[in-house]
Amino acid sequence: MTNTSGTLYLIPCTLGDTPAGQVLPQHVIDIARKLSHFVVEQPKTARQFLSALKPEQPIQSLHFATLNEHTAPKDLAELLAPLLAGHDVGIISEAGCPGIADPGADLVSLAHRNGIRVVPLVGPSSILLALMASGLNGQCFAFHGYLPIEEAAKNKTIAALETESAKRKQTQLFIETPYRNEKMFKALLAHCRPQTLLCIATDLTLPGESIRTHSIAQWKSQPMPQLNKRPSLFLLLAAN
Repeated sequence: MTNTSGTLYLIPCTLGDTPAGQVLPQHVIDIARKLSHFVVEQPKTARQFLSALKPEQPIQSLHFATLNEHTAPKDLAELLAPLLAGHDVGIISEAGCPGIADPGADLVSLAHRNGIRVVPLVGPSSILLALMASGLNGQCFAFHGYLPIEEAAKNKTIAALETESAKRKQTQLFIETPYRNEKMFKALLAHCRPQTLLCIATDLTLPGESIRTHSIAQWKSQPMPQLNKRPSLFLLLAAN
């Protein structure tokens, strides 16, 4: 029997106000312009992103369904309905690549179980960009999302990540809410060994981009970086 379902496109978006043409191939922009059905984390920001791409159809006529951390598993089947009806659908996450540290992975998994074609498109991933530019181990790495907020739990997690990094020679990546970046930086300096390497990648692809890797001892000897309210990734690699 012929498969008449649509294709699920994973559409990367910009990491900030960077013009799409600077970080997205024209092929990706062309596909996004043609689609009429989207699954997005935040409809408002998705509309802004697509408006800048100048879609072929009026923005008011596009169909948006929401998939975020509050979406119940039982609601995923409804998001799949346009695909099963033959429409191509694009997933747009809030920033970067869908399915990477993103609830879009749940819909992708369901699409595979239903025999729907899934097409990942090229675009900026803050995780990979930071790892590429860090000089740390890109052969073995792990992304942990957000660390615990509570101080004791966070400090315990930092120590565990450092131990695991030394044991496996593994780069540990994590993020923090931008207004808590400076508190995270101070915790890392207080609880990591002097020789442990720390990369901080801030405002990736934006005009103020900063990517710096130093040992904890070196960071302590320098002025504190300006991290407040600036999207940042932290990368840790401990010595044996």
